[in-house]
Amino acid sequence: MNYFTADLHLGHANIIKLCNRPFNDVTQMDEALISNWNARITNADTVYIIGDLLWKTSRAEEYLSRLKGKKILVTGNHDSSLLNNEIAAKYCKEIHSFLECHIDGHQTTLCHYPMVEWKGSRKEGTSKLGYLIYGHIHGNIKYEYKHLFSLPNALNAGVDINGYVPVTFDELTENNAKYYAEWRK
Repeated sequence: MNYFTADLHLGHANIIKLCNRPFNDVTQMDEALISNWNARITNADTVYIIGDLLWKTSRAEEYLSRLKGKKILVTGNHDSSLLNNEIAAKYCKEIHSFLECHIDGHQTTLCHYPMVEWKGSRKEGTSKLGYLIYGHIHGNIKYEYKHLFSLPNALNAGVDINGYVPVTFDELTENNAKYYAEWRK
């Protein structure tokens, strides 16, 4: 099974306050995120991580070794140093800065940063609509993002809107539709 997640920020104490996360401290957050992940993911599953997995790459092995599944990392601004990192390569099946592929029958673009245009973003001719799966903005709802939130094929994989757990494609679309309903009127 394929799963998606972004913006875990393991080891990042200040993210709790910045994103109003329901944790008392970074240790509680890290343990909850790892526990949630491992309760859902098996080693046969693939998890697409759309950036900002870690806060400090010096602890990469500590975190990556504890997470189940085949990990495909699309690096974000806080973990871009993992792109050519030997430890990350040991625990991740693939590491990219940007990825275009087919997942679960969908043309998919994976990028940590949200975009307004991507391969297949508009239906042309007989082609299927392509999806963008992104992170970076956490659960922020800002006016600047209004166009992005109006696109049903742009999906935020951030843990802050996906129950702090990796989610399937169907769950990702459902969670995004619920979270951004006010912008899609």
